[in-house]
Amino acid sequence: MAGANGAGAPAARRDAVVTPAAGRGGAYKAVIIGTGFSGLGMAIGLKKAGVHDFVILEKADEVGGTWRENTYPGCACDIMSLLYSYSFEPKNDWSRMFPKQGELLRYIKDIVEKYELAQHIRFGTEVTGAEYDDATDTWQVSIEGPGAEPGETVRGRALAAGMGPLHQPNIPDLPGLASFEGRTFHSAEWDHSYDLAGKRVAVIGTGASAIQFVPQIAKTAGSLTVFQRTPPWIMPKPDRKVTGLEKALFRRVPGFQRGYRNGIYLLQESFVLGFKNPRLLKAASSIAQWHLARQVPDRELRRKLTPDYTMGCKRTLVSSDYFPALMRPNVELTTEGIAEVRERSIVTRDGREHEVDAIIFGTGFHVTDAFENARITGRNGLKIQDAWKDGIEAHLGVTVKGFPNLFLLLGPNSGLGHNSMIFIIEAQVRYVLQCLAMLDGAGAARISVKPSVQDRFNAWVQRKSEGAVWVAGGCDSWYLDRNGVNRAAWPASTVNYWLRTRRLDPRDFQVEGRDEAAVPAS
Repeated sequence: MAGANGAGAPAARRDAVVTPAAGRGGAYKAVIIGTGFSGLGMAIGLKKAGVHDFVILEKADEVGGTWRENTYPGCACDIMSLLYSYSFEPKNDWSRMFPKQGELLRYIKDIVEKYELAQHIRFGTEVTGAEYDDATDTWQVSIEGPGAEPGETVRGRALAAGMGPLHQPNIPDLPGLASFEGRTFHSAEWDHSYDLAGKRVAVIGTGASAIQFVPQIAKTAGSLTVFQRTPPWIMPKPDRKVTGLEKALFRRVPGFQRGYRNGIYLLQESFVLGFKNPRLLKAASSIAQWHLARQVPDRELRRKLTPDYTMGCKRTLVSSDYFPALMRPNVELTTEGIAEVRERSIVTRDGREHEVDAIIFGTGFHVTDAFENARITGRNGLKIQDAWKDGIEAHLGVTVKGFPNLFLLLGPNSGLGHNSMIFIIEAQVRYVLQCLAMLDGAGAARISVKPSVQDRFNAWVQRKSEGAVWVAGGCDSWYLDRNGVNRAAWPASTVNYWLRTRRLDPRDFQVEGRDEAAVPAS
């Protein structure tokens, strides 16, 4: 992809950043990691609050986050476009009810241009580590890449990590995979230089990405074998073009688009009721079963595609073309499990050998173990791995005890399986801004959540998760860590999250000056 920054200008380099801290060797007020919806939302929030002394570090050469990285055929959002956008920046000319990758990336670039964010972005700067310097009360962020000097660090009073929870591709450790002589790649690292036409293709995994790209590549592949471990629950996708009348109403009738968006939000939010009471999901699961029966008349194939766990245990997917793709004569679904990979084939546990030219992984991302190799060090040399030796956790998914002035965006237990993550992002940005305002108001150097507050919050998370469909639904999912503990999903309604983050409680935080004396919170 071209290195555009949304304003049609070349990517902003280090010497083009014009924020106040640039060029003086000082610390930025805030350092933001990533230019997806989280990082850009944080940047916009700072600007609206009158803060322009910040920098955004981006490893790639253009903005976009998830919607830059994922370019596989058929890539689209499974949340409706009117809801999967900033509430303060509605787009009244979406082409479809469910936006495709290219349109979402264009929306993000337009946001960068409108809010003049390019001047704050350093492209080609990958964050390799971050350490809190107790002597100066700043975060020392190590960077490398074409946009960085050798051994360079960027300093900031606050660090906002907006990398997103789904950015590290998960490649399963299959026996013999290293010996495979064909082409292999993950859906998030799609190899567009490799022509799949006429090839014998293997797809491993049947998650949200796979059900989008399988129907597309099935049209041209010589043969396509889908290796399924667990069948997903799939609802029909009510996608269509947004009509000219709807677009006109969005532009001309005050409040119409807002009402439309709110209606979609309430519909999506209704699914949360079933997470604690799976019986309420019976109607939805009946629709999914009807959808399967209608599109797959073959009884044996339908049996393989029928989940044996409670709906909602894994993320419920939406598609109207995945099942028909599996009915094509050049497509086969196998559920026997993979025993090993050979130079030009995959052998399943029933002893059958499937000859393939390429393997595509639709196996998702590292989530609960995403920080196992992260180089993040808090106060007094506390490493993130030691802080999270019993499992990842944070207060409201944002602040972590022992790591002052560090703010996670879409951190532990702030993920959703039913609604728009942008709702959570906006709530978290408001919360972070309150933390920074409290820090400034006290004239202090650092703000950190009290250990007792984080412990109490996470005890509540696990109590709310007891009996919930993610834990008791009979499946393994990325919501749970290796011990079966919910470390990713928000266990209540998004309204609950909004209420908890709407107004910061000063009693939850320790605000301190450079002399280690606590500054009373008021």
